[in-house]
Amino acid sequence: MIPLDELTRTGFYRQWAEPQGLVDFLSAVVDRTTISAAIFGVFRHQAHGIADEHARRQMKLIAPHIRRSVLIGRMFEFRAAEVATFVDTLDGLDAGMFLVDMAGRLIHANAAGNAILATCAVLNSVGGRLVARDTQVDRALREVFAGAGQGDAALGTRGIAMPLTGSDGERYVAHALPLTSGARRRAGIVHTAVAALFVRKALLAMPFASQTIGNAFKLTPTELRVLLAVVEIGGVPEIANAFGVADTTIRTHVSSLFEKTGAARQADLVRLVAEYATPLAG
Repeated sequence: MIPLDELTRTGFYRQWAEPQGLVDFLSAVVDRTTISAAIFGVFRHQAHGIADEHARRQMKLIAPHIRRSVLIGRMFEFRAAEVATFVDTLDGLDAGMFLVDMAGRLIHANAAGNAILATCAVLNSVGGRLVARDTQVDRALREVFAGAGQGDAALGTRGIAMPLTGSDGERYVAHALPLTSGARRRAGIVHTAVAALFVRKALLAMPFASQTIGNAFKLTPTELRVLLAVVEIGGVPEIANAFGVADTTIRTHVSSLFEKTGAARQADLVRLVAEYATPLAG
């Protein structure tokens, strides 16, 4: 940047470079943006003298490899940042989220999912596999995970919802979402996780969900209350006791719900609410 004889008179040269026997510096720009630049350089010792044409040719051969190394390093940093953002986002969900392979092996659980596993009330991790406390539910989950691994079109892209009951009597809703359909399968990407399972207590956390259901099926206010009670309270006797009315009154409303929604069982009503309350994008 400045003539050598001028450089040798500077304090920088006399106090730092000269004591180390450094007489020249060969450099190449490896990255440049509007606000920064990165340079790779090699100091020349007095034993080797000032940089000559041979040294410059060697730098021209090395510099492209250094630039590629910088780009590769940035890609790794970017992927690490993406993963960190992904994990932070999932931990922000109030629903427990579990990524599993087609054999039900647990690949990842978010913070809410780990909290659910810690109670062992609904789901547990046994030998690294996600296991439901209820044997029928566990069998159904095994079928869903296996089907997702095969790209079963029957699972669709919205997944399958199912009701769960914990050992403490609490009601939960599980929503299994296949991860092997659509663009991901067409791209031929090798995937370990075949399904995402979202689990939450059977409560309508979203304030607009109940009104959406009511409007969709033209439910009366009382019918909507009974529908939500099926999810949050339980069967007809429990609901009747909570509302302070006769069992027959609740049965009448439940029959009307079956007719308007097309459900055949109370479990179908729970599944219906689960589909509207799911944290997944519609």
